[in-house]
Amino acid sequence: MPEFDEVITTGERMREIIPPCTGLAEHKDIDHIDDMCRRFIEMAPFLLIASQGADGRLDVSPKGDPAGFVEVLDQNTLAIPDRPGNNRLDTLENVLANPELSLIFFIPGKSDTLRISGKGKVVRDAALGKRLSINGRAPELILIVTVTQAFTHCTKCMVRSGLWRPDTWPDLAAAPTHAEIVMAHAKPAMTSSEIEQIIEDDRQNNLY
Repeated sequence: MPEFDEVITTGERMREIIPPCTGLAEHKDIDHIDDMCRRFIEMAPFLLIASQGADGRLDVSPKGDPAGFVEVLDQNTLAIPDRPGNNRLDTLENVLANPELSLIFFIPGKSDTLRISGKGKVVRDAALGKRLSINGRAPELILIVTVTQAFTHCTKCMVRSGLWRPDTWPDLAAAPTHAEIVMAHAKPAMTSSEIEQIIEDDRQNNLY
């Protein structure tokens, strides 16, 4: 375990170092989806969902589809389709134990993000599923989020990371492949080439 000069254990000590927020940052959150939030969500093809399981373990799951895949049902309700995956259902299993959720929506090329908090529930609904269908395939399950907080997050993290600037992107040759990670972590009785073929077949044939 690394040793550190100081471990911050109280809010008071933390605020001795970093002063409280003021001005726009202090008053920017709202408790519903207004027109600005709706327009942002309609343009977002990607989001992250944070949830917590019955064991207290936190999970962050990425979700992506064509822009607007999350439907705004009303000012306090979002519908997120569950697409085919590995069937772990981490987020949905967590919601059954603890409905509290946080989401971050991303629009490619846009430096600010939209943060949403609320409570989730898992539903099946034929009419809604039909609206959320892609290639004629409706989601088997839909995550409904009742919104309690919404606010935009500033652009600094995107500027620092260069996330939308291709000239700052690293050379991926040194990055482990998905197959290499699966081989190292799951230790299957298969070759790396076989794992790569499974991953590619799934990507090609099991998106929807």
